[in-house]
Amino acid sequence: MQHILDKALRQGRSVTGLGEVASYIPELSKADKNHVGVCVMDSVGGCFEAGDVEERFTIQSISKVVSLAVALELYGMEAVFGQIGMEPSGDAFNSIVKLAGDASRPYNPMVNSGAIAVASFIAPELTFDEMLERTREMCGDPDIVLNEAVYHSEMATTSRNRAISYLLESKGVLRCGVDEALELYIKMCSLNVTARSLAYLGLLLANGGIRLQDGKQLLQPETVRVVKSIMHTCGMYDGSGEFAVRVGVPTKSGVGGGLLSVVNKRMGIGIFGPSLDKKGNSIAGEKILQFLSAQMKLHVFD
Repeated sequence: MQHILDKALRQGRSVTGLGEVASYIPELSKADKNHVGVCVMDSVGGCFEAGDVEERFTIQSISKVVSLAVALELYGMEAVFGQIGMEPSGDAFNSIVKLAGDASRPYNPMVNSGAIAVASFIAPELTFDEMLERTREMCGDPDIVLNEAVYHSEMATTSRNRAISYLLESKGVLRCGVDEALELYIKMCSLNVTARSLAYLGLLLANGGIRLQDGKQLLQPETVRVVKSIMHTCGMYDGSGEFAVRVGVPTKSGVGGGLLSVVNKRMGIGIFGPSLDKKGNSIAGEKILQFLSAQMKLHVFD
């Protein structure tokens, strides 16, 4: 396994020059595009790492997985998906086009509009500090904290997400005020994690919501099944379909450079590589996952 992972890392590093770090959030533009790290945690307690696995970066859209899981635990599938769709949008993650047109609700919880709607479910019930504790538990990482610099940078450049939020409010989708939903959404995106944190979360989902270390059920099986399904169909923005064909592993990306992958009943994979393709996905991370999927037969249909 370590030999395969080391080779995968080299594959990932070979393509970092083909992408760019996110710049629409000014603080993210400070990332080193050459950083690459990958961590694999398997269902028998093994942990394999290569590269920059301890480098902290903001979780960004991968937080949508955590928030969706929490909302499902609080309200159940029917309530959450009564307000938010389950279909891939085919548009960029921050697109406003369909919502401004005939769409009466967000297409899915993995685009910004859907995630803001999910935050509006959570905000009346849980504080940010309570969500932070849940994230730490689900990622097995007590050192996860709010990156204040990124949070303030995002808040200063959040006009598009604010516009999305007001559209959601006008369509009766939000369950709390715009400011309350938007603040929780952006704070969750601004949490500092590592590739190791994401691998731990991936293993939790691969293991049906049961924490491997002590057998504690952190998430209900129904919640986990729904989350993994949405990750598989919608987790890689408007590149989700091609990724599902080429790699075939439920994965969620974030513009901070993270990738969270779940190989059902086998392993969780966390990757950090802030050099992004034009769709906002880690270019090194995609290369690594394509290599691992082919070498280890990880595709869901293999």
